[in-house]
Amino acid sequence: MAKKSAIEKNKARQRLVKKYAARRAALRAIVHDRTVPIEERIQAQLKLSSLPRNSARSRVRNRCEVSGRPRGYYRKLKMSRIALRDMASSGQIPGMVKSSW
Repeated sequence: MAKKSAIEKNKARQRLVKKYAARRAALRAIVHDRTVPIEERIQAQLKLSSLPRNSARSRVRNRCEVSGRPRGYYRKLKMSRIALRDMASSGQIPGMVKSSW
């Protein structure tokens, strides 16, 4: 189990990303548009850099929904490899069985 503080910090980052997503996307569109005058693009870049750092999508860490583990994460299941194995062994994931030969 991961530290509660790390899990909560990541959840706060996810909330900030969701809150600022539209504003950030609009500013990024202006910055990357070559038809916009350079002065406006610079102003948009300054506004973008003044937004909270934790509102950037790249700062969010993929963590297991069950245990909070940051490594060995399967995106499709939103779960770490260890939690996946435990749940599959106990039969809690439909259609998944432990292989044996």
